Amino acid sequence: MRVEVPSMAMGDIAFNLLIFFVILARAQDDSHLNWQPAQAEELQSVANSKVSVVIDADEKIYVNGQQLGVSQLSGRIANLLGDAPAGDRTVLLKVHNQSKALTFEPVIEAVSEAGGDLFHVVEKENSR
Repeated sequence: MRVEVPSMAMGDIAFNLLIFFVILARAQDDSHLNWQPAQAEELQSVANSKVSVVIDADEKIYVNGQQLGVSQLSGRIANLLGDAPAGDRTVLLKVHNQSKALTFEPVIEAVSEAGGDLFHVVEKENSR
């Protein structure tokens, strides 16, 4: 007796696997990172971004939720931006409000080297 998998079921199996991986995929999930934004008076909103860089309370650097070292930033950002035209190369920079310049200045330099348009994410200052 010979047992075979029906070929009609292969399409259903492939479809279910596709749905499974799409649900598990996380492109820019940095919600688990602990950071407090700086505050400013005049703010402008930004359209969509391809890259999000976060410097958390422990001064660790994350690109789209993945921890990286400073030396890896420029290459990783350039890869994520790809061949996007000017104006579509937005990089959001979220810096914890207690971070030192020694930490965030190399990040700004790496974004510049990668050709990204840097936008610093801050909160509106509460005026009393």
